[in-house]
Amino acid sequence: MPVEPLAPKEIEERLAELPGWSADGGLLGRSYRLASHFAATAMVVHIAQVQEELDHHSDLTLGYNTVSVSVSTHSAGGALTVKDFELAGRIAALAPAHGAS
Repeated sequence: MPVEPLAPKEIEERLAELPGWSADGGLLGRSYRLASHFAATAMVVHIAQVQEELDHHSDLTLGYNTVSVSVSTHSAGGALTVKDFELAGRIAALAPAHGAS
C-alpha cells in the first residue's frame, strides 16, 4: 500500500519532536557520536533490528565512533512520509542506551 508524502508544515512539526534531526529535500538525517567504535557498531546492529521490525530501511554510515542515518521512502518517490518519522523516532529512542550524542 503506497504511503503519502507529508506536507512541508507536517514535516516541520514532526522535526520539532526529533532534536538533532534535519530534513533536506527528501531525506531525514542525523549523525550520532559514540564513545567507541564498538559502541557505534552495536548501535548500527540495533538500528538494523528496528528497521527489520518496521520493514523500513535507512542508509547507515559507520565511522570509527559515529553513526549517520539517512531516511527516505523510495516508494513515495523519495519524499518524506510517516514511515520515515516513525523509524527516526525509534532510532532516537534507542540512541541514549548507546551513549550517543
